[in-house]
Amino acid sequence: MRVVVQRVKSAEVAVAGAISGKIGPGLLVLAGFEDADTDADLDWMAGKLVRLRLFADEAGVMNRSVLDFGGGILAVSQFTLYASVKKGNRPSWSRAARGEVSQPLFERFVSKLAGQLGKPVATGVFGADMQVALVNDGPVTLTIDSRAAE
Repeated sequence: MRVVVQRVKSAEVAVAGAISGKIGPGLLVLAGFEDADTDADLDWMAGKLVRLRLFADEAGVMNRSVLDFGGGILAVSQFTLYASVKKGNRPSWSRAARGEVSQPLFERFVSKLAGQLGKPVATGVFGADMQVALVNDGPVTLTIDSRAAE
């Protein structure tokens, strides 16, 4: 499982002009899955994201998590995180899990995030053509891979 996580002042995702998910301050999480991902990957990633200290404390030091200050999470499925550009100029997504595998993984991941966050997680619409808008805060942007837990 791979994610790109961005600290945001606000973020929203729209499908066909209708907002499907929206948050204020918190994390925008773009999540990609491969066939080998398990619930252990989902658990590890959910725990890492809600406890990741990316927000400033009273001294201005990144020492607080989204859980610490009650922020929101907007999760968006993003199969292109498994793009390979090794050959040629057209990306290959052969490592990305197919929809019938990745959709249940995404849904379980969102459920695990919500459980650890203690409130609902906003989402896009799986498999839809989505428009994501955000105000990146910092900017702070990280990539995290459950197979390379650093």
